[in-house]
Amino acid sequence: MISVEHLTKCYGDFVAVDDLSFEIDEGHVYGFLGPNGAGKSTTMNIMTGCLSATSGRVLIDGHDIFEEPRPAKKLIGYLPEQPPLYMSETPLEYLRFVGQAKGLRGEELQRQIEEVIDQTKIQDVKGKRISALSKGYRQRVGIAQALLGKPRVIILDEPTVGLDPIQIIEIRELIKELGRSHTVIFSSHILSEVQTICDEIIMIAHGRLVAFDEPGKLEKKLLSPNEINLVTDAGAEQTQSLLSAIEEISSVSTSPMDGGYLRAEIKTGGGDIYAVSRKIFNAFKATDKVLLEMSLKKANLEDLFIELNEGGAGHTLAEGKEEDEK
Repeated sequence: MISVEHLTKCYGDFVAVDDLSFEIDEGHVYGFLGPNGAGKSTTMNIMTGCLSATSGRVLIDGHDIFEEPRPAKKLIGYLPEQPPLYMSETPLEYLRFVGQAKGLRGEELQRQIEEVIDQTKIQDVKGKRISALSKGYRQRVGIAQALLGKPRVIILDEPTVGLDPIQIIEIRELIKELGRSHTVIFSSHILSEVQTICDEIIMIAHGRLVAFDEPGKLEKKLLSPNEINLVTDAGAEQTQSLLSAIEEISSVSTSPMDGGYLRAEIKTGGGDIYAVSRKIFNAFKATDKVLLEMSLKKANLEDLFIELNEGGAGHTLAEGKEEDEK
């Protein structure tokens, strides 16, 4: 549906988007994830034809966004980070203007306006001035204008920024609903938000692709190991000996504590952390030494996000999806 090929955008010596490539299939919700300044908005502005690229190209259903802007843009509905609203108008007046700008007329225009008002649940405010609406309702009006013209792709740039918790939940539910009938791409710097809504995650950092896969598959590729911390009355040498027999353990570091106790920090592979902890418990159970404490730190997508954005082996993960598809 969408092909981004070697996309680069430079502002003088600053590279905002750096040789970015990925493919978007139809009928999914994609989370475009990255910290502030990662290049998300720049990429979206280029994908929608609002900004030129230094090099590379974007194809929307085979149409080059720069060479064939008219057919390409007809397939896209776009909500920028700052919704392009006219504050002195009502949602109804504004949607009529946007619909006409998109080439809609007469009964078709009226029918689509009624449909998007119903979809975005703004019936109760359609006659009020946009300037008098809450930010949550303004976002809904912005999404409504993106839906006019029946685009196949909906692109939303940070749609929940600045909203209160209830408004955030409502916008997330709306995005999920849109995902049933459209290809949806939305950007965010909030990992939990992307995990909650999307089918696939595109992670970028410093303008480069660092990971692209389903949330569950990304978790299986975590760069950070699981960790187990324990306190025992065994000595350092005995603890190392007991744990060395457990093959899933990759490293053990120990440090003495007051009272003759020992703290051990254990790193394991990405397997079942509970199965490993059971083996540790049984190893100590077979001796006269006691496990006084044991705590588990299970690696998750948050760890991956932090590690990738700090410059880990991100391209390995990004390329992994391509290998899975071959």
